[in-house]
Amino acid sequence: MRLGYFTMPMHPFERDWTQTLQEDRETIILADKLGFHDAFVGEHLTDRLENVTNSMIFLATLISETKQIKLATGTSNLSQMHPTLIASNAAMMDHLTKGRFIFGISAGALPTDAEALQNLDKDRQKMFEDSIDVILEIWTREAPYDIDLPGNQFKVSTRKTGKFDLGVGYLAKPLQKPYPEIVGTVVAPFSKGVIAMGRRDFHPLSANFLLSKWVKTHWPNYVQGKAEVGQVADPKDWRVARTIFVADDEATARRYAVEDPRSPYRAYYEQMLAKMMRAKRHVIFKQDINQPDEEITLDYVVDNLVIYGTVNKVVDQILALREEVGDFGELVYAGMDWVDPALTKRSMELMANEVMPRVNAAIGSGTAKAAAE
Repeated sequence: MRLGYFTMPMHPFERDWTQTLQEDRETIILADKLGFHDAFVGEHLTDRLENVTNSMIFLATLISETKQIKLATGTSNLSQMHPTLIASNAAMMDHLTKGRFIFGISAGALPTDAEALQNLDKDRQKMFEDSIDVILEIWTREAPYDIDLPGNQFKVSTRKTGKFDLGVGYLAKPLQKPYPEIVGTVVAPFSKGVIAMGRRDFHPLSANFLLSKWVKTHWPNYVQGKAEVGQVADPKDWRVARTIFVADDEATARRYAVEDPRSPYRAYYEQMLAKMMRAKRHVIFKQDINQPDEEITLDYVVDNLVIYGTVNKVVDQILALREEVGDFGELVYAGMDWVDPALTKRSMELMANEVMPRVNAAIGSGTAKAAAE
């Protein structure tokens, strides 16, 4: 099982924007040194707590500071920009990273982003689907372009004005062939979008902020999508994100993860709970769809969604997660604000150097017993 990293990122209102951007960069630089496989970074335009407005720009600042980690948009919100721009920028990112780029995509779920762009009343899911179709056409066709797909709102042409012997009228193609790995974040239980991912060989990343009982509903749909095109789904292509904190002792782990009012984990889920309630998507926190809303308190959410403890305890919880949801290829560690930089870094070090080797030893031996040895 690989170890990955994901951050929205999310920071308290009072934090300085310049400082949090640098801390988020330092975290990914550390992840690279620790051997994390990839790092996904989210983007939003209109959220004061989420400080990255363009994930590709942010990731570009890390290319020369990292050596092996793959840099991933988590996600590029395809309803917010013309697909020609996204395709060209992503292709350049792939070349700048020398193939260390993963293209994470979504429609863009934040309504205020859509309002600011005058897209609030548009079908953003349709925009997303049309956009990715055009991006792939750009990456797999040769000039002159005359892309006019049936029912697609985006048209791309350079035929009228291109001067191809001068190199004018060409659109950039990625370094990786035919294009970089494409990953879609999945939130909704029983998501039908995962079926479409399977059909198109896009890879699912199950979000860290939904209960594991809903996470396990994603894989059967991916298997179905693969089967519909005559392919067999490979668990190595499934990423599962979780909110994790590892400490050297249990008291520190519990205090920092769930008890301290200043806990970055409490702050994160306070925001996520409020936002999901507002969007009427809080079923992701429920053990049952009929569970009363008043039971979905902050304490309840933190207790159910934060994996925390010493190395052995966290190993046991990860193995229990895998037992519940099934085999998957990458555990994606969710990044939080640096309330305590030393504890933040120590957790990542323990995760990479001690937790994951024991998890993989247990998986390899076919028993959880090896994890505690």
